[in-house]
Amino acid sequence: MAKQIEVKRIFNAPVAMVWQVWVDPELVKRWWGPKHFTSPVAVIDFREGGRSLVSMLAPAEMGGQEWYSVWEYIKIVPLKEIEFIQSLANKDGNKVEPASVGMPADFPQDIRTVVTFSELTGGKTAMTVTEYAEFGSISNFAQIGLEQSIDKMAAIFAEE
Repeated sequence: MAKQIEVKRIFNAPVAMVWQVWVDPELVKRWWGPKHFTSPVAVIDFREGGRSLVSMLAPAEMGGQEWYSVWEYIKIVPLKEIEFIQSLANKDGNKVEPASVGMPADFPQDIRTVVTFSELTGGKTAMTVTEYAEFGSISNFAQIGLEQSIDKMAAIFAEE
């Protein structure tokens, strides 16, 4: 069972633009959640000690359930690093037990997430997202979901 999952990606966009997809609620809504999921809610309080509320909505053919998460920011180094704890929550942003919203019993309560940004030549950015937790039986799904979310993020830059 994975204790961490990681996705690295190089975007054809400057660091400031890649950083913005974590800060701007309208951009977060465009990439948060795996393929075919939407993100109807993104209330972003982007500051150390701040707390954001995001949701992902499954398509109707996959049950149509909406899951909420809170992101509690621990460390923000502008244009370099974002560290936050993500936890499942209810629509009001209160943390919930994962099993109470249909997750497996071994789903992690808290996932420490570290996002790093590096400027590359030619106006490109390398971004790494690492999630630290005991992922249990969902390890493979967590990795796939993160990869698909970052694929959706990459599509934002393809439109620019």
